[in-house]
Amino acid sequence: MFVSDVNDVKVYNLSAGKSVPEWLTDRRKRSQLMKKVDSRRQIELIQDFDMPGVSTSIRMSPDNQYILATGTYKPRVKCFEVSNLSIKFERCFDSEVTTFEVLSDDYSKMVFLQCDRYIEIHAAHGRHYRLRIPRFGRDMKYHSPSCDLFIVGTSSDIFRLNLERGQFLQPFESEASCSNVCEINPEHHLLMVGTKEGTVEAWDPRDRRKCATVDVAMKFPTAKKFPSVTAMKFKNGLQMAVGTATGHVLIYDIRSREPLFVKDHLNKLPIKRLGFNPSQQSVYSLDSAMFKVWDETSGKQTAYVESTSNFNDFCTIPDSGMFFFAQEDVKMLTYYIPSMGPAPRWCSFLDNLTEEIESEVVENMYDDYQFITQKELEELGMEELIGTKLLKAYMHGYFIDARLYNKFKATVEPFAFDKFRKEKIRQEIATERQSRLQIKTHLPKVNTELALKIIEEESSQAAAKAKNKKLPNLLEDDRFKAMFENTDFAINKNTEEYKMLAPALNRMGKIKTQETKKRIEVARVAELHADEAKPHEESDDDDDLFNMGKSDGENDDEDKDKSEESSDDEDPREFSRQMKKAYKDVKRQRAQEDENDDEDDNKEDQEMEDQDAAAKEKPASPKKKLIPHKNPTTKFKLDTLKKKTNRMSLQDRVRKEQAANGNVELVGSGSGNRQMHFETKKPSRDAKKREFEMKKHREERKKVIRPIKSLKLKKVNFK
Repeated sequence: MFVSDVNDVKVYNLSAGKSVPEWLTDRRKRSQLMKKVDSRRQIELIQDFDMPGVSTSIRMSPDNQYILATGTYKPRVKCFEVSNLSIKFERCFDSEVTTFEVLSDDYSKMVFLQCDRYIEIHAAHGRHYRLRIPRFGRDMKYHSPSCDLFIVGTSSDIFRLNLERGQFLQPFESEASCSNVCEINPEHHLLMVGTKEGTVEAWDPRDRRKCATVDVAMKFPTAKKFPSVTAMKFKNGLQMAVGTATGHVLIYDIRSREPLFVKDHLNKLPIKRLGFNPSQQSVYSLDSAMFKVWDETSGKQTAYVESTSNFNDFCTIPDSGMFFFAQEDVKMLTYYIPSMGPAPRWCSFLDNLTEEIESEVVENMYDDYQFITQKELEELGMEELIGTKLLKAYMHGYFIDARLYNKFKATVEPFAFDKFRKEKIRQEIATERQSRLQIKTHLPKVNTELALKIIEEESSQAAAKAKNKKLPNLLEDDRFKAMFENTDFAINKNTEEYKMLAPALNRMGKIKTQETKKRIEVARVAELHADEAKPHEESDDDDDLFNMGKSDGENDDEDKDKSEESSDDEDPREFSRQMKKAYKDVKRQRAQEDENDDEDDNKEDQEMEDQDAAAKEKPASPKKKLIPHKNPTTKFKLDTLKKKTNRMSLQDRVRKEQAANGNVELVGSGSGNRQMHFETKKPSRDAKKREFEMKKHREERKKVIRPIKSLKLKKVNFK
């Protein structure tokens, strides 16, 4: 059980606790749960309250004795009996369930809308009948006075299936292209249909005509996403809540076209389900990321539940604080909010239990198993275990026993723990070790200059603080604590990036930082000698006497120099000069490093040439025959030359080859690939003039020459 406190409202997660993998046998599950100390405090309110893959929708029967939930995979429905706190039955389908309705007080009559255009009607014994609808359905509601089942979907028609006669009736024709959701008021039985165009249509089933239309989308003209209606719920005969695809909830009185209140979820996700709590004047709204409880008059948020995986649906027991959630996960969640109402009668022990419960930390990963990816598996040399019982495939990796993983880790990196242990000991000693002279200061040891800048900014924002504005303080924020304590986050001034940014950083608040530093140093000395303070006239410090003996003219000169320095810093020409100088220094440093590398390579080449010359001078042994391509010295020399050539730029490489071979250029990596290239001289002015005249002459000749089509063949008779 996990407890969270939001706005002094406690929310109890009854599904939280240690979990074990699904692939384990029941015996191993029980043994692992018995080993855990906190498993005794774990609450399993309803046994096997889960799905094999994903739970899509969940409902409570009208008599509040059965919980019905659908999910995958294989598509199925589960019925849980609350009096026994266990599953009653489970049935499977041929396709996934979009939504379903309970027609009777218990589970004896149900109807399921499936994603393949089929509707299944179930009785207490199982499936009673199965039929197909003309278009894909998205939602359906049962009208008990007429025994009509209204189905809306991807067409403008609102289909009517009469369950008493067992046939389709004349459908209602809507003005919208398609409908997303429908709802029937339990008091006056008015049918409300939410469309894709962002309108709500009211239909009277008695005379089969449309009563009115409310345009919800007109309330959000600047929304980036079109506000289609995705959820609806009635509170009583007059009030209704409408949810949109943009994450807004509107409270309407059906006698008015203007909403009473508009609530923004601030998630920009479609609203999936709505609910009311009339006794607490609260509204329940659900999107895929969050479930919110808020006041229907002021919109103030009372409590919320964040999802670890996407929410699909929720249901609540009337006049109680119990909630059930269907989500994109194996578990179906159970939450209890005492402020929304007492616990149901079948779990009244929760009221006594929640008074003594304390908040606990929930771990989502299995304790005795370690998740490992394919890359980590190769690094540890455990590829041979793939396919065995020691590895269980899961998503993009595997689950492995934690003890086996630690053994392989210790084998591959035997000194990793020793290094970690020494580092921790060193850190502990550094924290416990204290110098003789303790100076109380708020400045950190790491990134001191950055801390000085932050302090200066805070002092400049004193006017804003006077207006009761809460400004963030980086030095006191725990998120940035390591930046001023861990040396790994220290700013390195020798890097090229810092050198390029140095002129800009120096220009920003250079004098202010120096003044702040002086003030802090003076404060340090004052704190250190607070008990031994003496009058200023009796001070023996030479610096103080020197400062006291300065004349006013000298102080004026110093102020003048400081003003000149500040004016130089503010000059844009000086700033551009400093930036150019910084870039030149970085470029010069890079060139110097390249020259040093070239010098090292030349030394290596010279050493290799000397070794070759010495080897040639020695007489070859008649018993041994040297093979050139197997000579290690030659091979090492070729490798060195190849590395040196690879480090050269393309321009230097081409020049070197041209200088060695003249106009012969090496192509490819082979030894016989050569090609000749020549550079033609640029044509002179006379040559260009001659070429222009020849071109003009050819154009004139084309105009004078008669085409061959003008010639006609004459027939000649030969006898």
